[in-house]
Amino acid sequence: MEERCFICDKHAGDIETSGVSIYEDEYVYVGHIDRNGKPNYLGHLMIDLKRHTPSLADMTEEEAKAFGVIMTRVSKALMESEKAEHIYSLVSGNSVSHLHMHIVARYPHTPKEYWGPVEVYDWGEAPMGDNVEVVKLCKRIKSYMEKN
Repeated sequence: MEERCFICDKHAGDIETSGVSIYEDEYVYVGHIDRNGKPNYLGHLMIDLKRHTPSLADMTEEEAKAFGVIMTRVSKALMESEKAEHIYSLVSGNSVSHLHMHIVARYPHTPKEYWGPVEVYDWGEAPMGDNVEVVKLCKRIKSYMEKN
């Protein structure tokens, strides 16, 4: 029996996640991370490849182009719209074997001991928010990307 894929289920509309769609085309989907009701680090985005494939090496050339372009556009939007000073990116594939990339903003005044895509969550003053704040952030980033 085939395992269920969280990301495929999300794209099929079978589950609901935090925020709203930031960007979507035939190859990729961009949204905010969902932490199952826990506060979210504002600016932790996910780029999902729409086709179910486990790794970067499995992308077609067209998918790779779309993935690379949106990675750059989303990173720029976080820096310009949300005033991030640095962007972390990470592809792991350990818990979900459907290609997705974490894009995590680091904001000014983040102490060095909390630099890193995981470490930012440990900072007591990290910008955390509920779904209302996540939706607002998603809409700001989407609006920025539509204009630029």
